Amino acid sequence: MLLVADPDAGLIQQLAAALEPEGIHVTGVMDGAQALLQAGALQPDAVLISSSLPVVGPVDFVRAVRLARAVPVLLGIDFGSDTEQALQALAAGATACVARPYRVHELLPLVQAAFRRQGDHRIVLTIGDVELDVTAYQVKVAGHIVHLPLREFELLHYLMRNADRTVTREQIMRHVWHSADAMSTNTIAVHVKRLRARLGDDDDKMIQTVRGVGYRLVSS
Repeated sequence: MLLVADPDAGLIQQLAAALEPEGIHVTGVMDGAQALLQAGALQPDAVLISSSLPVVGPVDFVRAVRLARAVPVLLGIDFGSDTEQALQALAAGATACVARPYRVHELLPLVQAAFRRQGDHRIVLTIGDVELDVTAYQVKVAGHIVHLPLREFELLHYLMRNADRTVTREQIMRHVWHSADAMSTNTIAVHVKRLRARLGDDDDKMIQTVRGVGYRLVSS
């Protein structure tokens, strides 16, 4: 099922008529608050949101959804709209952008790819008491769900994928912040400190600081 969040009810109806023959059921809402509610209640396979979404904007919507699950989010961009907003949405975790008003021949492959992605097997990393579900964007510590902001989730994911190896601050910047630009070492340190607190790593035994180099997550 595709959840479409768009202030234009007529456009939602047109999409539903065009996509239903392709086997894609469409449910529509007209603002971001409704979209958040329905994204949780209906568990759609993908979400298509307009860049002009009212009440809760697209960037805030993506950030909120990413704290709960990894549903693909496609962002519909109007001609001449703010490109910075699109960049922020992509940085927050949106899957792709598509021109709005929508052309079915452009939109359909993106929706089908999103559906296939949801059909993939779940990827779960487990180290000690920490379990990270990549597909659901969920972290559990000793069986209890711990809510992580997106950046801390990606930081933990990167450290767990490289368990028992020292990763440099430069590598963290490139893979977590997706930037090759210089960044204050304090920025990374603050995020590591917050992540340790959320994981209950009070004595820094799990996420160790390698002075002058970076960090290492130990598996035992």
